[in-house]
Amino acid sequence: MKIQITKPGLLSTVQDLGRHGYQHLAVPVSGAMDTLSARTANMCVGNDANDAVIEFTYGDAGFKTETGALIAASGYGARLSVGARPIPLNKPVYLPAGLNVSLNTVNQGCRTYLSVAGGWDVPEVLGSRSTFLAAGFGGFEGRKLAANDVLNNTGQLSATAKNILDELSGANICYPKWSIPQRDLPKIKTIRVIPAREFNWFNGLSITNFLTEPYSLSQKSNRMGYQLNGPLMQRLNQQELLSTAVIPGTIQVTGDGSLIMLMADCQVTGGYPRIAQVALADMPLCAQLKPGDTIYFKEISWNEAEMLYIEQEKDIQKLAASIGHKYAF
Repeated sequence: MKIQITKPGLLSTVQDLGRHGYQHLAVPVSGAMDTLSARTANMCVGNDANDAVIEFTYGDAGFKTETGALIAASGYGARLSVGARPIPLNKPVYLPAGLNVSLNTVNQGCRTYLSVAGGWDVPEVLGSRSTFLAAGFGGFEGRKLAANDVLNNTGQLSATAKNILDELSGANICYPKWSIPQRDLPKIKTIRVIPAREFNWFNGLSITNFLTEPYSLSQKSNRMGYQLNGPLMQRLNQQELLSTAVIPGTIQVTGDGSLIMLMADCQVTGGYPRIAQVALADMPLCAQLKPGDTIYFKEISWNEAEMLYIEQEKDIQKLAASIGHKYAF
């Protein structure tokens, strides 16, 4: 299965679920910003959750099918179409060769993921196919996708993927009636956070503002981190923090009191105080934030964050098992 990128859009890269186990060597996790949508796209075509997908930021992008291909798309940044015909999200779709597929921007979120049966075939670097743009490795030649790039699938299809392909392949666009349900993004975006180690470095008014006042995403935001506009934090003292561990979802307070929410390509250590950590279950929502979006923070406990993550994983496993059962013939 092969496609050619005809229009790469703002930022399109190959990602998987990240490069884990190398933070001690200063290598970021990287990977899909919205891991839930990436996993959904893979699930639809019978892939492993960690198979490589293409992450499109917004729309205004497109590709051509050089061969027939079993694909799926999931996310909130774009909708797919062939001419005037829409291609549905969150279900497997067979596309015959020779079709020009457009990704058209929608206003709900900003990232959409494209899977192919077997996963996109790019080399593993340090155990991952994710692109880390700052260092120029991983993904497709360590860079963002460009017009005329050609991507193939690995050819290593699971039994589920083979059965889906057998059911749908033919001379026309084809997809089943079923789909994986996708929740609409909330209009009022509340991000659940756990107090971090330096939470008590800030005065009461600052903490109250942090947990009650709105913040908005700055234009100066990318895969490394989001700069947030909102009430500035005031410290109780000027003690210094030695550079210490940070991960995606860590919220730091800069020297002028503003907030930075770290994301997939963030550094592995930092010297700014850490006021909070985003609950892992809410990181997919953070991944879909756009500049200008308004968010609120809500404090929860570590136990609550853990239960949210466990419930999310149970739902994903149930969906994967249902698809596997349906195509176990």
